[in-house]
Amino acid sequence: MRNIINISLPKELSREVEKAMKSGRYASKSEFFRDLIRLWQEDQLLQELRKSQKEIAAGKGKVLRSLKDLR
Repeated sequence: MRNIINISLPKELSREVEKAMKSGRYASKSEFFRDLIRLWQEDQLLQELRKSQKEIAAGKGKVLRSLKDLR
């Protein structure tokens, strides 16, 4: 099931979305925004990964030897 979300954009941003569609990269505005959200999600995961890497580098990480170590 899909939810419908209406958004309001300034003319400049609306033109950018239209250009992306006309370039053939996106078939619809919905596709453009779905891709944008996926990119945002990917960025969130990368930030979490970098944070984890910093914790491990600082010696705060824990080496798991088996799934039992997760408990």
